[in-house]
Amino acid sequence: MLMCAAGLVAMLSQCGEAPEKPLTADEIVIRSIDSAGGQAYLENAIAFRFRNRAYRYHREAGQRVYERETQTDSGVITDILQGGAFTRLFDSTAVALPDSLQQRYGNSVNSVHYFAYLPYGLNDAAVNRELLGKVALKGQEYYKVRVTFDQQGGGEDFEDVFVYWFNTQSFNPDYLAYEYHTNGGGLRFREAYNTRRIGGIRFQDYINYKAEVGLPVAGLDSIYDAGGLEELSRIELEEVTVTPGSYN
Repeated sequence: MLMCAAGLVAMLSQCGEAPEKPLTADEIVIRSIDSAGGQAYLENAIAFRFRNRAYRYHREAGQRVYERETQTDSGVITDILQGGAFTRLFDSTAVALPDSLQQRYGNSVNSVHYFAYLPYGLNDAAVNRELLGKVALKGQEYYKVRVTFDQQGGGEDFEDVFVYWFNTQSFNPDYLAYEYHTNGGGLRFREAYNTRRIGGIRFQDYINYKAEVGLPVAGLDSIYDAGGLEELSRIELEEVTVTPGSYN
């Protein structure tokens, strides 16, 4: 029987069983983005419908362009968010809006697109990632990662706090929770379902749960696991298409 040298580290090394170096939060996020589509986010345009509105995404001059189209009885409203600048068109004609409404509508457009492409965007320069450890949730093991944002480049909602649960095998963010401060603030916990891959990119829908304000956002997994959260809504993307280069 082959015997290895004394000492645990030397023994493991000589036997070819050296322990793997633990992953960092940044490495977990990068692996998650790669498994969800990686380069495909940069090379394709995406379109989908959500709650009777059409959404489109593509890249232009190195910037993300997020659009939302709303059909009304009097015409078509197109909201465009590019490089932090918001534009509203009505039947292709620009509409002048006060700054407060530009900010409100821009945040609304950004929010839907943000959740639609997760985990894409979690490696942006203004994003801070912190590994909180490994936890068991619904019988599976997850990396628990806290996400915060710098004020510079973090958007209007930079004070929001997110927690993601990445499956340790697939690196899929099966669960997420967030604490927001707009409109009086609140807490949400989301459970992913209907995971599917379209055009090389993984999409998923969510069951959206609400939680009592004041609870720790990082502790919502325990409350969810115990059945203590109330379902609020379903976040479902419909008619998803992925087109190389452009949606036109």
